Amino acid sequence: MTVQPTLQVGIMAEETISFELSGDYTLNGERCESYYQATIEDDLIIVKSKNEPILTDKEFIFHSTNIDDSFLLEQVTIGINFHWEQRENQRFRGDLKLLIEDGKVRAVNVVPLEEYLRSVISSEMSASSSTSLLKAHAVISRSWLLAQMEKSKRLKAASTNSPSTQQNETEHIRWYDREDHQLFDVCSDDHCQRYQGISKIIGKKASQAIDETFGEVLVAGDEICDARFSKCCGGVSENFENVWEPVRHSYLTKIVDSEQAATTCIDLRQEEEAEDWIRNNPPAFCNTDNKQILSQVLPDFDQKTVDFYRWQISYQQQELSALLQKKTGIDFGKIIRLEAVQRGHSSRIIKLKITGSKQTLVIGKELEIRRALSKSHLYSSAFVVDHLGEQNGIPQQFVINGAGWGHGVGLCQIGAAVMGEKGFNYQSILKHYFQGSDLKKIY
Repeated sequence: MTVQPTLQVGIMAEETISFELSGDYTLNGERCESYYQATIEDDLIIVKSKNEPILTDKEFIFHSTNIDDSFLLEQVTIGINFHWEQRENQRFRGDLKLLIEDGKVRAVNVVPLEEYLRSVISSEMSASSSTSLLKAHAVISRSWLLAQMEKSKRLKAASTNSPSTQQNETEHIRWYDREDHQLFDVCSDDHCQRYQGISKIIGKKASQAIDETFGEVLVAGDEICDARFSKCCGGVSENFENVWEPVRHSYLTKIVDSEQAATTCIDLRQEEEAEDWIRNNPPAFCNTDNKQILSQVLPDFDQKTVDFYRWQISYQQQELSALLQKKTGIDFGKIIRLEAVQRGHSSRIIKLKITGSKQTLVIGKELEIRRALSKSHLYSSAFVVDHLGEQNGIPQQFVINGAGWGHGVGLCQIGAAVMGEKGFNYQSILKHYFQGSDLKKIY
């Protein structure tokens, strides 16, 4: 690879999309108006403006002609299915592509990879972040993206998709990854990487981090690393195969997030040791309440969350049984017990057994568990449960005690922010979280 690739980013899909073009955009070689609406009718996209006739086609591409051109999309949903879900207008540079997806208009931003990264780093990180943190995040975001694009090519060449569900009468195991997207490379929300175009101020430090790591990726052997990251590992990172497809990556394995122990600690796959770990407050890079450091990683709506390293949530019997029925579609009856069947190296539950008066089922992997036990998403699947107030063998209250925020694989954002403040350079941060990988400039 000698030049940076162009990327297709799925921004939003709605029955009607309103957008505004700023600059010299063209459509089919003709200069565009400024404001448009797009809807679906009879399996065609209908595009109309105030001064132009209605246009119909299965796909439209509004081409930008210079670097300062941009388009505004109205009412973009961010934080989809998370507790911070909200809508906002967002502006993007590059081309705007409209296509049909499941009966809706899908808006796709076609943009150079490095321009995309400027927004990702600014969206994921604060302008106050250390240079080391910004550079480390630039490298892993670039690596992850290119690895996913290569994976998509392999899947298309093989004319197959990776299975993501294992289901029988007693188990429902599912994992989620970006191959869910078939019509574009990545989405703009947290499912992939948070990308908000130029709606948020792109900081000078973030741009500098992109420029100074331009084309740099992590590699393991001849392959670009499928680099991952989450908010807070909770003290120990998780193996890739315990969260996503059952494929082992040597650089995505258990890492103790501390200077004292690089790769060893107690075996958190064992229930007694996991319970002791979760119920205590062991030292780790990501065990911090320093608001200045946290503001580097967490946007305003996330900073309201102060108990991410160790946290607690409780449900009454009726509340939990109703929640599980709503989220899984299964009537378990009264909930008798929630218990870990299998844990990963970070104590995250891979398989959870739900025992009810009407139904018993094992669910997994970690995101499926987090979705089932929260109106949005539980902070993580690293938890133990207290079953309280038992009456005739039926608990009346469930207290969930947990650790960490997110899947815990790869770079721990809060831990990396602390490392940056401690003076670690970006190469050292990457070496800590992705052991066995190397830095390489590929374009």
